[in-house]
Amino acid sequence: MRDSIGAMLLDRLRQCGVSRIYGVPGDYNLEFLELVERTPDIRFIGTCNELNAAYAADGDARLSGIGAVLVTYGVGDLSALSAVAGACAEGVPLVVISGMPPLHAVQSRALVHHTLADGDYDNVMTCYRQFTAAATRLHPASAVTETDRVLHAVRVARRPVYIQFPSDICYVEIEIPPPVPVPQGSDPALLEKAATCLMQRITQASRPVVLVDAMVRQYGLQAQVRQFCECYGIPYAALSTGRTLVAESGPLWLGQYGGMASAASVADYVHASDCVVGLGVRFVDSTSGYFSQRIRPGALVDMQPFSLTCDGQDIQGITAADLLDAMLRRGGDQPPARPERQARPDGAAVSPPDGAAWTQAAFWQRMEQFLQPDDVVVADNGSSMVAMLHARLPARCSLLVQPVWAAIGYSLPATLGACLATPLRRHVLFIGDGSFQMTAQELSTLLRHRCNVVVFLINNGGYTIERMILGPQAAYNDIANWDYAALPAALAGDPAPLSVRVDRGDELEAALARVAGHEGPAFVEVRFAPMDAPAGMAAMGQAVRRYDYGFDTPDAP
Repeated sequence: MRDSIGAMLLDRLRQCGVSRIYGVPGDYNLEFLELVERTPDIRFIGTCNELNAAYAADGDARLSGIGAVLVTYGVGDLSALSAVAGACAEGVPLVVISGMPPLHAVQSRALVHHTLADGDYDNVMTCYRQFTAAATRLHPASAVTETDRVLHAVRVARRPVYIQFPSDICYVEIEIPPPVPVPQGSDPALLEKAATCLMQRITQASRPVVLVDAMVRQYGLQAQVRQFCECYGIPYAALSTGRTLVAESGPLWLGQYGGMASAASVADYVHASDCVVGLGVRFVDSTSGYFSQRIRPGALVDMQPFSLTCDGQDIQGITAADLLDAMLRRGGDQPPARPERQARPDGAAVSPPDGAAWTQAAFWQRMEQFLQPDDVVVADNGSSMVAMLHARLPARCSLLVQPVWAAIGYSLPATLGACLATPLRRHVLFIGDGSFQMTAQELSTLLRHRCNVVVFLINNGGYTIERMILGPQAAYNDIANWDYAALPAALAGDPAPLSVRVDRGDELEAALARVAGHEGPAFVEVRFAPMDAPAGMAAMGQAVRRYDYGFDTPDAP
């Protein structure tokens, strides 16, 4: 059939699962936005800037499976690029669409705005190629083929892709064939070989363990991984990038694994294992206790999205999904007996004692009680992420963190995307004052959409996580002390949202009681001393200082 290039792109996006496009209007993307406005089942969500739009699409994609961003050429592209790079690092599928100058301007090398005025229309594309699985510039002669190629890449690689859309081709009509199905399945002989190798390793092991990483989210393997561990009776742990992807309760759940930064019982179990089945595992500094993993030589069985490395064999031509299915089909055989292991307690979190000093330790203990099953918990880098990665979370919670790219400010706009992706769930955001100041404008969009969110602003007077590394009293770790609790009213207008400030434990209890009876967004500013921090943060600072600068204490020469 025949249709416009713009309609074709939107139809292909919907077929990929896109139902929201985040972005900022610009003169090169307005005609496409006009088409979006008239297209059912797909919404445009305007944000305060393009960086926040891409962060929001990232948060959406982590829960919905894919996100989309619309920017304008040059200024919008480069504003979003840091967030796109973060999605690439963390394995988040995003489609970035850039409305660019018209084809006649590109072909004549016209000196137009939002460019360097040098006639070069390839420099932005060069930037994006470094951080995407595929990139293209649409042209009427190849628009369908290129669109299908790029969208195939985002579905296979589960990382960002980039499409430049010249402003004058949106309504150009072309012949549009049906979409080409994404090839599925593994080579049967190689799949049999991989399953046999993995089965031998598991059945011969006396102490196998599974390590869960972000690949499980990227490729939607949560149910298969749970069934695999249950079928073979294998305990499992999760890296920080894999938290809440598999149930964090029951006798098989060990806890979070991060090298020697793990709880001692978790580290001991993993390090003593003679068969460590890694599901997409990458030992990044921030997820491995600064490379303190102690996996026994030859113990790691490395399952990646399209390969298995097992007993020195590197088997390509398979998918992790097919391999897990093959192992489940074989699971009728009785698994070998495993050594008894004491299960983690699954009881309620311990509340701080009455009259406890007002510290972050008491606050985070109380937050474990505040969280509910099915919550979406978002934590920014710094105190919030450290605390949440050490927290026991209720059943069916989703934890959104960004430990690999580790951009402060990520969490606030990511929460916007998460809220719109899962509007029936409660969302709880923990963000520090330094992180908040990076992307604070997007609080206005959360309020505008009446998102189901409680924001806890941790005000400790600057960059506490940096103070733990170097410069505990240094001015460079200070920031302006905003009147944070007054911001929601200023950004929302009428009706003013619930916003409170907390300096003591009794004030926190009063604030939580108000939050419990409130419908709509709520904002709680919680104030602490600058060097007050959750457990584990000082040790993390020492590890970073040792790795980055080569000494153990701030006073060392």
